[in-house]
Amino acid sequence: MDIQEAKQKIWEAGKRLLAEGLVKGTWGNISLRVDRETMVITPSGREYLDLKPEEMVEVNIKTFEYKGSIKPSTEFKMHGEIFRKRNEINAVIHTHPPSASTVAAARREVPPILDDMAQIIGPTVRVADYARSSSRKINKVALKALKGRMACLLANHGAVCLGRDLDEAFVVSQVLEKACRTFIEAEFLGGAKSINKVEAYVMHQYYLNKYSKQKKVNR
Repeated sequence: MDIQEAKQKIWEAGKRLLAEGLVKGTWGNISLRVDRETMVITPSGREYLDLKPEEMVEVNIKTFEYKGSIKPSTEFKMHGEIFRKRNEINAVIHTHPPSASTVAAARREVPPILDDMAQIIGPTVRVADYARSSSRKINKVALKALKGRMACLLANHGAVCLGRDLDEAFVVSQVLEKACRTFIEAEFLGGAKSINKVEAYVMHQYYLNKYSKQKKVNR
């Protein structure tokens, strides 16, 4: 993927985030890894509907220097740190959807309550400790909560979703919001009943190492 292709994909993804209700206004951000040293990310404080592909910002993952006069999202260092520590990850989506934000505000870890959650995200959805947006701490706590997972909640803030490509990151975002909504609603019925965590772990490994690869072959 070259820079221009990455910018186009992120521009399209921003409109899709809005359409699916995963972000509002200028909130949330999307990034794509171009190579081992470069990522492209949405700019800071800009409405998705007003953006143009060429306004996406090219950032050096190692130095955090960026090209041009448009500033990257305030959380660009969190995205960069994820790319630096997770070599298999090529897309990061940070969202503020209603259900995930509610669970993040309650600081409740989501157990493996749905098959697709266990498969795609992992055995649980952890909540990262509270940290101010764009602080060094939020980078550290997010990485900790994401260990062995494809998503986490940020306490009193929102969610971070990962993917080996942008399509996978979107699916993770959708499944996370569904799982959080189910978790909240199940509380009114006496609480959700979890899948065994060992089974959930096995399901996640099967998805990562076999099912997702078979899906690409079958296209």
